[in-house]
Amino acid sequence: MNPDDVEKLRKALAAEHAALFAYGLLGARTSGSLRARMSAAFDAHRDCRDQLRALITARGGRPAEPEASYALPFFPSGPALAVKLAVHLETGVTAAYLELVAAQDVSLRRYAAQAMQEATARSYGFRPAQPPAFPGMPAAAPPPSPPASPSASQRGG
Repeated sequence: MNPDDVEKLRKALAAEHAALFAYGLLGARTSGSLRARMSAAFDAHRDCRDQLRALITARGGRPAEPEASYALPFFPSGPALAVKLAVHLETGVTAAYLELVAAQDVSLRRYAAQAMQEATARSYGFRPAQPPAFPGMPAAAPPPSPPASPSASQRGG
């Protein structure tokens, strides 16, 4: 058992607990095809939670328990905000698995990479916009603008 790997698993599990809480709320506040996608995401995160608990227990660790409630960054008062929250959740889950990709155990690295791919795909499914190059990583600062060329009046002409 590697204690660092177990702690990384616990952090991923904590992210899954938070996602389950939020998707439970989202499923109750949406309808139609959006609700079906929210329910599918809930089921996927429940499966991940169960897998993480088993991985932690198999390594002699104690799984992180869910909180009674989680603070949401905003309240999903309509379909657009529900989608925005779902994308936010998947980005957070991806970031949580990013640390697990550095585990010493090769099978955990593979598991984390697959989980990140699945979270990114779910995020893209909610809002099909171009995903970032490395989901879960902080956005890079834009490159500096080139200096403006002097105008004719500034060159003396």
